[in-house]
Amino acid sequence: MGYRIAVVGATGNVGREILQILAERQFPLDEVAAVASARSTGNVIDFGDSGEELKVKNLEHFDFAGWDMALFAAGSETSKLHVPRAAQAGCIVIDNSSLYRMDPDVPLVVPEVNGAVLSTRPPKNIIANPNCSTAQMVVALKPLHDAAGIKRVVVSTYQSVSGAGKAGMDELFEQSRNIFVGDTAEAKTFTKQIAFNVIPHIDSFLDDGSTKEEWKMVVETKKILDPRIKVTATCVRVPVFVGHSESVNIEFEREIGADEARSILREAPGIMLVDKQEDGGYVTPVECVGDYATFVSRVREDPTVENGLNLWIVSDNLRKGAALNAVQIAELLGRKHLQKAA
Repeated sequence: MGYRIAVVGATGNVGREILQILAERQFPLDEVAAVASARSTGNVIDFGDSGEELKVKNLEHFDFAGWDMALFAAGSETSKLHVPRAAQAGCIVIDNSSLYRMDPDVPLVVPEVNGAVLSTRPPKNIIANPNCSTAQMVVALKPLHDAAGIKRVVVSTYQSVSGAGKAGMDELFEQSRNIFVGDTAEAKTFTKQIAFNVIPHIDSFLDDGSTKEEWKMVVETKKILDPRIKVTATCVRVPVFVGHSESVNIEFEREIGADEARSILREAPGIMLVDKQEDGGYVTPVECVGDYATFVSRVREDPTVENGLNLWIVSDNLRKGAALNAVQIAELLGRKHLQKAA
């Protein structure tokens, strides 16, 4: 006996990736529904590479009663309208938007890091998926924090345009093409030209000069991993289609060397250590696309602080940063609470 799963926002980048991963991982399904806005209703989309096609259902009229889980990938405004409706119908919601992440009654979950918070059914029937840049970072931080206690993290991100959705990917492609043929590269989705450029601005600015993306990394890391950890972030959009990268400097409470860190990371769940001190002995965004792992490279000691390490972390932001994490939460929920496909 399998599960009845609704994927909301099924026609978007993350929604399609969720369907792909459900198919790849052979999630035990009795039924899967592709749900989206009225403009997509009636369209037919692929259920990953399974060969099965799904007819898109209208979210406005979709009845969540009798569905086990709903995986939302449609943005905060849609979640605000429809997540409570789904949760009240008895469906457990895994929401990829930022709407519920800091709600104290909603668990913010990365299964490899704090899956234990799902030992009881979520009180509101809602679970939040973290920000993509936070998710990959805390997967790498968790085993090191357990070993030596993290005091402070300084992170600079190099985030791909897919984090801004299809419009961001289209803008990078169109600007690059226009520049090659001598046309203008007009900025629409981003605040400045993204092709052959980097933009130190993701999401809106806050009163202290940081951006909301940077704030998310700070508060979400504290909620998921440990509220005592000090975090400062600079988030940058780069001209890469898929795959977020992060340069992370960590200060620990106790001594930990690079060799010990490599040994810990090599055995950690969800991590793939690729750290050869030679040309090409590290992972870049191009190589991580389509992979489940969070890759860690360039592990080295920082002699400028006591008990310091530097890491380079790369992951497919549409997967571990969004769709994969949501499916992993669904798998965990199935084992712990719904238990239909034991």
